Amino acid sequence: MGCKEKPAATIKTISENNSNEPAYGDALIVGSIGEPSNLIYMLASDSASHDIAGLMFNGLVKYHTDLSVIGDLAESWDISKDGLVITFHLRKGVKWADGAAFTADDVKFGYDTIINEKTPTAYKEDFLQVKKAEVLDKYTFRVTYEKPFAPALTSWSGIVVLPKHILEGKDITKIEFGRNPIGLGPYKLKRWTPGQELILDSYREYFEGRPYIDRYVYRLIPDLSTMFLELKAGSIDMMGLTPIQYTKQTNTDFFKNNFQKFRFPVFAYTYMGFNLKHPFFQDKRVRQAIAYAIDKSEIIDVVLFGLGSPATGPYVPNTWPYNPNVKKYEYNPEKAKELLKEAGWEDTNGDGLLDKDGNPFRFTIFTNMGNTLRKNAATIIQWRLAKIGIKVEIRALEWSTFINEFIDKKRFEAVILGWSIGLDADQYDIWHSSKTKEKEFNFISYSNPEVDELLEKGRRTFNMEERKKAYFRIQEILAEELPYLFLYVPDATPVVHARFKGIKPSPIGITYNLPKWYVPQKMQKHKVEQ
Repeated sequence: MGCKEKPAATIKTISENNSNEPAYGDALIVGSIGEPSNLIYMLASDSASHDIAGLMFNGLVKYHTDLSVIGDLAESWDISKDGLVITFHLRKGVKWADGAAFTADDVKFGYDTIINEKTPTAYKEDFLQVKKAEVLDKYTFRVTYEKPFAPALTSWSGIVVLPKHILEGKDITKIEFGRNPIGLGPYKLKRWTPGQELILDSYREYFEGRPYIDRYVYRLIPDLSTMFLELKAGSIDMMGLTPIQYTKQTNTDFFKNNFQKFRFPVFAYTYMGFNLKHPFFQDKRVRQAIAYAIDKSEIIDVVLFGLGSPATGPYVPNTWPYNPNVKKYEYNPEKAKELLKEAGWEDTNGDGLLDKDGNPFRFTIFTNMGNTLRKNAATIIQWRLAKIGIKVEIRALEWSTFINEFIDKKRFEAVILGWSIGLDADQYDIWHSSKTKEKEFNFISYSNPEVDELLEKGRRTFNMEERKKAYFRIQEILAEELPYLFLYVPDATPVVHARFKGIKPSPIGITYNLPKWYVPQKMQKHKVEQ
């Protein structure tokens, strides 16, 4: 790199006069409530890990702003007529951050790692569809599929590439690489101070060109109110605003002059998931009753301040697999009581709580600490269910404890969580009955043979109409059976300091072109010494 490493590199404040042209320099300080669990993409399923790993690693392909698939580490590819063979032609001259050349061996090594039965990853399934993976030469990688697999091309968009020269012969779950990786993306890790921050410096040899912003600082701030104070004080440059912050607390001249706010629907939804092994939730009438007892529009108005829309299934409105005509559960507490009575739940002792076989209907909703929206949604659900005789406790847990001790071990009755949705419609990993093991995504233990068959069908054809038919039917079944109570599709509401230029909002958000963001010389705040 030719830069001298200085211990605990400082950020100095500067101001110089120049034009508004793109310029190298400055630091972007981002606030987040979540700390990454692992910077090896395939070993993590939390968004904090994926956000940071996404700055350090690239896939073979990626999504363009118009949602088409374009090359990333692959500059082009050929697909056989039957769709079963993809040949990737890789970019030449790409280097890992330690200077080693990136080749097809790194793709094959990553592929071998993800399909290895010892690798604890929730993303294995897509790669088990490959019958044969071959390195044809240094810059050509070919995969052959057993059967048609609709998400084949997009499955190579982010998870797989790993540096063979560093990791070969090592157990990736036991080495430091997950906390101190060598990547080939626009940024490289300088320092991770657990519980406080991650500092990434720009990778000057990045194959798409040196990023303008010299440093990316990911600061961990456990709650959003404190984070907002830090934003106003100038200690951070970017965060996701809560609905009240977006609608009420940022409508001041100070904010309009110093910050830029964005709002766009996200490919994500928030849900309440039921542990279907728990005796209370095995009867779908109980799950439907809970749906009738809850007013989703109240949650959207009170919790989201209108910045979102009701979720009716695992896809978001205005996307091709979304089925608008599924069963809806309008707020109807009387209908809820009726269904509960049918399912054997009545208040036999007059204490105001429903009971069955001597067991009172009380359960706990778990969610993650620091997410006020989920906590507030849980509070409204708690209040509404109390009105029909169900007592709810709410418990917010630190993220890694929540996942490792409760979700993975299925030690919960109900949870409020969210899923980010991939741009391909395949959701095999979340709903298929074979995906219920520890660290897999069907942690509510949902099992339905027709859904299993439709998930297979949806990924086994390239015919869009056939796929659409399968996903529409899946949504009808899920709306009837309600393994999840689908709550809302939130809008993303990020805010970024006004000195940052080059931000171009798109259907895939704003950070997709982060290496092209810049601060004009005269507005730069920090001098970074790498």
